[in-house]
Amino acid sequence: MLRLREFMAEMVDQDGKTLWQINQEGEVMLVFLRHFGCTFCREAMQELSRMKADIANRGVRLVLVHMAKDDLAFKYFQKYDLLDCHRISDPDCRFYQEFGLVKGTFNQLFGFRSWFRSIEAGLIKGHGFGAQLGDGFQMPGVFIISRGKIISEFRHKFASDKPDYLNMVECPANTKA
Repeated sequence: MLRLREFMAEMVDQDGKTLWQINQEGEVMLVFLRHFGCTFCREAMQELSRMKADIANRGVRLVLVHMAKDDLAFKYFQKYDLLDCHRISDPDCRFYQEFGLVKGTFNQLFGFRSWFRSIEAGLIKGHGFGAQLGDGFQMPGVFIISRGKIISEFRHKFASDKPDYLNMVECPANTKA
């Protein structure tokens, strides 16, 4: 608990507010994104953009952690209408590691399951494919944090996994993986 609190105090958003301060205002949905060139990251940002009002209506603050410098990230968050969300830059993936998010294996990143879903997300849904803009091996994850404690989590087993964001906010006691 103390270690989580320490890192929450070190995680600072674009306006200088710490994750600890944000969490004092209410529950947080902390979303660790893949790199912006990843079709699954783009898909996640579009879904979060569509759901952000529903998430906020449940009293949950959306906080996005990314691997890019703020100026590059700004362009992507603007494109996906996520500028009104808290955003934390972590180019060294330090916070990803502290939350136990690991580097993916070849199968988790490029195996048949991810390859098949990349066709759906990248080509059919139009999220495209881009240059690697961060650590291409870093796996994403989602955490619901209440009063400085993780009450629900979704750790991607494959880069292509799709969390049920709204279910996580409605049923936070359910741990997902």
